[in-house]
Amino acid sequence: MAEVKDMLKTAEEYKDNFYDYVYDPKEEHILLNFGPSHPATHGTLRLVLELDGERVIKCVPDLGYLHHGFEKLGEYKSYNQAVTITDRMNYLSSFNNNLAYILAVEKLFGIEVTPRAKYFRVILAELSRISDHLVSVGTQTMDLGAFTVLLYLWRERENIYNLFESLTGTRLTLGYARVGGFARDRDIPPDFFAQTQKVLNGIPHTLDDVEKLLSGNRIWLDRTVGVGMITKEAAASYGITGPSLRAAGVPWDIRVAEPYSGYEDFDFDIAVADHGDVNDRYAVRLEEILQSIRIIKQAMENFPEGELNVDPDSKVMMPAKDKVYGSIEGLIYQFEIVMTNRGARAPKGEAYVATEAPNGELGFYIISNNGRGPYRFRVRPPSFYNYQIIPPLVEGRLLSDVVAVLSSLNIIAGELDR
Repeated sequence: MAEVKDMLKTAEEYKDNFYDYVYDPKEEHILLNFGPSHPATHGTLRLVLELDGERVIKCVPDLGYLHHGFEKLGEYKSYNQAVTITDRMNYLSSFNNNLAYILAVEKLFGIEVTPRAKYFRVILAELSRISDHLVSVGTQTMDLGAFTVLLYLWRERENIYNLFESLTGTRLTLGYARVGGFARDRDIPPDFFAQTQKVLNGIPHTLDDVEKLLSGNRIWLDRTVGVGMITKEAAASYGITGPSLRAAGVPWDIRVAEPYSGYEDFDFDIAVADHGDVNDRYAVRLEEILQSIRIIKQAMENFPEGELNVDPDSKVMMPAKDKVYGSIEGLIYQFEIVMTNRGARAPKGEAYVATEAPNGELGFYIISNNGRGPYRFRVRPPSFYNYQIIPPLVEGRLLSDVVAVLSSLNIIAGELDR
């Protein structure tokens, strides 16, 4: 029991608790490892809970169950090789990770991509945002017993994955962005926009069905309204970003405050709620899906002409395959990039770019020493910061509320890796 005693609080610290809990030192408490397991924790997350019956007395988050070491791995790769490492951070919206990293690298190189590339990156980033939110809301409702909602949203997610597969050949971890453009030297498939429009037209109808199932559902409302409330002050103190911050009433979105990749060209609203509880975080994500659809449709309607990738002579892009197979110059150029030390080298310096990923601010800080890859690689992942606020949200509440709070924050274990 010595380990338990070290975790206990005094009754004075519980006086302002929602449940008016009074600590009784005579009561026997138990320690519960909540995870690491996938049901309810959505991956390899672990919370050490001290329980008085089903009341949570103390919560201690634990990190480090994936051990991928993204930052250290990135220092042993070339700039383009490191793209596939970023895929694994948030595997639900991998292109958003690709984009944030590539923008930081391009800032180091001083590269300005084409307007066509900027708009296409926005389209893919917003499709990834929609996909991430669909999984987040679907698994959140499944955790609380609404399995039908998961099936509805999973169908729409599969439709988006079909789009990704037609474009990149992969569905989950795309690895599609490259310094100066994209991985493929071919242009966008001719029917890609038509298929995208078809997918986008079906999503609002599915969201209407979801709201009909949940908005007036007594069980859903009892499990979410007033649970896990985050105030504006708490959000600022803990560094909370993304939907969890906007659900607390703070209209902060990096796409608007510090636009990147052409986001200043698009008209959309920032989804904001008032109370910062589990239900508000669910509502904000649904609204953000609709706003992402608006952005994508604007991008497709005003899609620029021109090249998708920067000039191959800039020496940052791989040569086109027809040049590799059809000319000795192209073959030598690819050999130099892949097999020798003569590939593109960023000038000495440092760069940081922050982007609005589905879970919040995702930023990459890269230091260059004139090498082929990052000398120092540092990530600012949203889940790592959002995970900090879980203890004050669940302490004093019931064990069942831990499931509701954790799923509403949409913590992705890959972003916790340190």
